[in-house]
Amino acid sequence: MMLRVLVVDDEPDIEQLFRQQFRRELREGVCVLDFALSAEAALEKLDAAVAGQIILLVSDINMPGMSGLDLLPLVKARRPDLPVFMISAYGDGETMAQAAARGASKFLTKPVDFPQLKREVGVVVAGARGAA
Repeated sequence: MMLRVLVVDDEPDIEQLFRQQFRRELREGVCVLDFALSAEAALEKLDAAVAGQIILLVSDINMPGMSGLDLLPLVKARRPDLPVFMISAYGDGETMAQAAARGASKFLTKPVDFPQLKREVGVVVAGARGAA
C-alpha cells in the first residue's frame, strides 16, 4: 500500500522539512507527500482524483483564513474515516480539547518530533492495511 499524506501548513518551508525527514521513504517509493498552503487548497486536494489515496492528513492549526480547527469538521464531513493529525506551536489544553472534539486523531506540538510522527504514521498505515 502506498502511503500518501497530505500536509497542510501556510509556511512554505514545511514542505522542504517534511521531504528531508521522509527522504528515505520517498526515495524507496513507499511514501508520497502532498502539500497545501491553506485549508482551502487542502479541501481542493481532498475533492480531487487522488483524494481516495490519501490515508492521513497532517494540518497546522494557526493559518490565515480558515484555521486547521475550522478545516477539521469539513475534512471529516468528506472523509469520516481519514485520520487527521493536528500540529500547533501552542499545545494548550483548550486547543487540544477543541481539536479532539472536532475529530483530530492526534495532536502534535511544534517543533515536530519526526521520530514520533513516523511512529504514529506507522500506526495509521497498519490500520489502513488491516481495513483493506
